[in-house]
Amino acid sequence: MQIKSQKDFFSGLIFMGLGGAFAWGATTYAVGSAAGMGPGYFPLLLGLLMLLLGLLITFKSLVTETEDGGRMGRWAWRPLLCILLANGAFGLLLAGLPAIGLPPMGLVVAVFVLVFVASLAVKGCGLRVALALAVALALGSYLVCIPWLKLQIQAWPAVMAGQA
Repeated sequence: MQIKSQKDFFSGLIFMGLGGAFAWGATTYAVGSAAGMGPGYFPLLLGLLMLLLGLLITFKSLVTETEDGGRMGRWAWRPLLCILLANGAFGLLLAGLPAIGLPPMGLVVAVFVLVFVASLAVKGCGLRVALALAVALALGSYLVCIPWLKLQIQAWPAVMAGQA
């Protein structure tokens, strides 16, 4: 069988790999049943759905003919690295890293850094656009997570919150 769309084929493989990994990881938690769901039920369900979606996309790539063969283009390294770095920085700043003495910086600072680092992925993204997006996302994240959902996460750095 010949691959008729490289993009769909490799996308399907990625979906299957991630879905399988999440489904497998979810089995380490109590799954329960539909009537009494455990903490692993929803991740298992999503992982299996992602795996199924990957199977369908991969099958489509082998069956459906495309005009140009769905050829893979060059890797976009800059956006890939910027997005990965932005997410890593968000996690580090939100939770902190005591091993190196980095205290938690809070949700607002983490969202600002996330947006500014991710904006480097796009060549034409200016400072004004990134600042407006950062303010909107930080405000929205704060309002949804802290007052509305009442999540127990730090909103501000310890110094600003008077905890240091």
